[in-house]
Amino acid sequence: MLAMKIGDLFRRGEPVFSFEFSPPKTDKGFESLFRTIAELKRLDPSFVSVTWGAGGSTRRKTVELVSRIQREAGLTAMAHLTCVGSTREEIAGILDRLREEGIVNVLPLRGDPPKDQPDFRPVPGGFRFANELIEFIHAGPWDFCTPAACYPETHTDAASPEADLKSLVRKVRAGAQFLITQLFFDNADYLAFVERARGADIGVPIVPGIMPITSTVNVPRIAKMCGSRVPAELQGAVDAAAGDAARVDAVGVEWATLQCRELLERGAPGIHFYTLNRSPATRRIYQNLFGA
Repeated sequence: MLAMKIGDLFRRGEPVFSFEFSPPKTDKGFESLFRTIAELKRLDPSFVSVTWGAGGSTRRKTVELVSRIQREAGLTAMAHLTCVGSTREEIAGILDRLREEGIVNVLPLRGDPPKDQPDFRPVPGGFRFANELIEFIHAGPWDFCTPAACYPETHTDAASPEADLKSLVRKVRAGAQFLITQLFFDNADYLAFVERARGADIGVPIVPGIMPITSTVNVPRIAKMCGSRVPAELQGAVDAAAGDAARVDAVGVEWATLQCRELLERGAPGIHFYTLNRSPATRRIYQNLFGA
């Protein structure tokens, strides 16, 4: 298929919906993921994205998966690309490979350091910040559409919300064409963040990232790792449902549905779903929103 640059989709004036996946560690995991992708394809997403993996650990699988999704599933696919563990020459080689595979959308990220390295340190000849990677991509011969990540509740490594916003300004000036937020559970955090971003002359679309709670363990752990606050009302509902997986799932779907409905009513340009490589919760949210 001829992939579309995602930045162009926002000019249509319709909400842009997308799903995020991660490369599985096993062949069985890949089979399961493609069943998930087939189920979610029926919802006609605008695009899907594939993560790079902690410490750049799945770089080869990311390239393979994003290429296969676009080629076999016929979906516009976007590859995440981090600064972790790669020199400029290695990153250039990855970008060459992605271009050869027909990928035209790349999400440049700083990335998380390896588990045995508490603070981020670039390799010699590498990049320290995402804006440097964005600049490198746009200075090269590749012609990728590049969004960037943003953090309504502030990046966990940022010295302050103000410093984090200045970092985001640098990403946009470097060539980020739209933004995808880290997951959050309180829409007030997103709406306040958008207002602050607009005040800093950031005019590109800011897509909210939503992850429905489907577990009393995994999602809260991820939220804590990402610096995302779980509101007391949501936490109380999850706690009350503890021990009943179906009830926990229902709580998460209902909360995420209400989030999405309000966000779209308040002018969000779309929704980016963090799927954890599973489809049921996302499909139910879609059904709640659109009756599909």
